[in-house]
Amino acid sequence: MEQLNRAREDVNKVIYGKEEVVDLLFVALLAQGHVLLESVPGTGKTKLAKSFAKVMNGAFSRVQFTPDVLPSDITGIRFFNPKEQEFELRIGPIATNVLLADEINRATPKTQSSLLEAMEEKQTTVDGETIKINSPFVVIATQNPVESNYGTFPLPEAQLDRFLFKLDLGYPSIEEEKRILNTYRRTDPYDAVEASLSIENVRELQDQIQLVTISDVVADYLLALVHTSREHADVELGISPRGMLALMRASQAYAFMKNRDYVTPQDIKTLVPFVFEHRLILSMEGSIKKTAKDVVKEIIHATQVPVEEGAVVE
Repeated sequence: MEQLNRAREDVNKVIYGKEEVVDLLFVALLAQGHVLLESVPGTGKTKLAKSFAKVMNGAFSRVQFTPDVLPSDITGIRFFNPKEQEFELRIGPIATNVLLADEINRATPKTQSSLLEAMEEKQTTVDGETIKINSPFVVIATQNPVESNYGTFPLPEAQLDRFLFKLDLGYPSIEEEKRILNTYRRTDPYDAVEASLSIENVRELQDQIQLVTISDVVADYLLALVHTSREHADVELGISPRGMLALMRASQAYAFMKNRDYVTPQDIKTLVPFVFEHRLILSMEGSIKKTAKDVVKEIIHATQVPVEEGAVVE
């Protein structure tokens, strides 16, 4: 746990004022999930992903998504080697520990779908051959807000459902930006980031997450939130079973990072906006009146929070 805390501190030195985002990034790592970062250009999304890979001494790959990027540019290709007079398999950047899918919504749907198998099954297929991807494997995809861009392809529901969290970096405060100016004037904090964790450490922590208990009361609260999302009048497509399991795993990881071996209702309530918002598909009438964020707030408000021994409810 000490190594994990040191890794979080190192990343926070590179990205100022985004402690919640950094914590949720590590929650996703422990829960074996993927993260969608949405923010305007220049807010540190790329540096955050690179620092995240560096603190665990993991392999890092970056793919700049554009409309002309092909699926084989991501997964790999089998090519003919004239010297050896035979076909060879060249694995693409997807075989890594941290894959930065930069501006993923600029790629065509066909290229976006090349990530589906890897994100769900930790494997990819090239010309009929299945290649396993070593754990840990985290996709950190970035996208700029759709309304400020041209030539973008919105992510389909199946793709969005594979992201554990959707996080918004946003602009730093004026105090944080002053600190950024003073720090980066002298040096780049990224250069001082050390590998506080190792790949083996991460695998051990991921195994420990499964030991965090969820009582029946807390599990019922989680299920109530999921079913309320499906029954909401403004929702056309609610939270799927995959989303339900994602919330469970995330809550276990979140409790673990809070030095607890049990999940509280407040853990669930805290994580619901980050797990639900990008998964909800609103009806046509609902989308005119509200945003997904508004609907998530209504779902939380409409679901009674249980009180159990040892739980902290705010």
